[in-house]
Amino acid sequence: MSSSAPARAIDMANLTAPAKLVEPYLQRFLEARVMPGNLRDAVSYAAMAPGKRMRPVLVIRSCQAVGGDASDALPPAAAIELIHAFSLVHDDLPAMDDDDLRRGRPTLHRYTNEAMAILAGDAMMALAYDVIFTQITDPRKARDIAAELTSGTTDMIAGQVYDTLPDFAAAVTPLDRLKTIHRHKTGALIRVACRMGAMCGNASADQLRSLTDYGEAIGLMFQVVDDLLDVTQTTEQLGKTAGKDVEQDKLTYPAVLGIERTRAEVVRLQQAAHDALAPLGAPAQPLHDLCDYMAVRTK
Repeated sequence: MSSSAPARAIDMANLTAPAKLVEPYLQRFLEARVMPGNLRDAVSYAAMAPGKRMRPVLVIRSCQAVGGDASDALPPAAAIELIHAFSLVHDDLPAMDDDDLRRGRPTLHRYTNEAMAILAGDAMMALAYDVIFTQITDPRKARDIAAELTSGTTDMIAGQVYDTLPDFAAAVTPLDRLKTIHRHKTGALIRVACRMGAMCGNASADQLRSLTDYGEAIGLMFQVVDDLLDVTQTTEQLGKTAGKDVEQDKLTYPAVLGIERTRAEVVRLQQAAHDALAPLGAPAQPLHDLCDYMAVRTK
């Protein structure tokens, strides 16, 4: 797909339909686990909050792009949503970004308290691996997917450290610091979503490489767009506090490159993602469409 090709109308309801499979699957899984009632409520509040479910959708669409079935991808799709939810809960804590709003609702530590938010985040991280090891029947596949999720989760946490407690060498430029932050903090889980989906679909080495390259491109693009939205959209539009990056003097693409060059970087990464999918042919069309949606999203 070329950036010069005519724009296609994207049916978002159909494109994100896998989310409607993941949500009840995850809800049933959580209801079946024994835990204190207040912890269950806190985990459900965070994990089942309204959201795009972009990472689970990428798991399933990547599986389908290599000929797999959506049902085979449900365990890692649920697992990555739990990891994502855990990261948001901890990211919002007073010791981190100290935010009061997430997904259009009070953050978990405001809805409950800081102690419960920390514990619910811990629980969601553990439950993510519980999903994989109890719901994937092939032990080798469960092991490989768990290892993939571990890698992505560790990279995501490293990205949070790079962002909030940086330890870069003086010679590293602001742009290189920014790429390192974004590729870890946001990009890692998106890349892993695509790779886990490919693994569920028994992808060949070449197919896995294509989806890895695609995931790397859209993972960085997703956060570059997020940086733009923080300075161009309102709190009401985003469902989270706008302007936090500027307020906290964070390193962002608009701060380093300016808004117009940042928009050009979005277009470059969008094209790189399309190019990566070319060998997969028509089955990857939903992934092309997801890329185009992520490039122009408004929240």
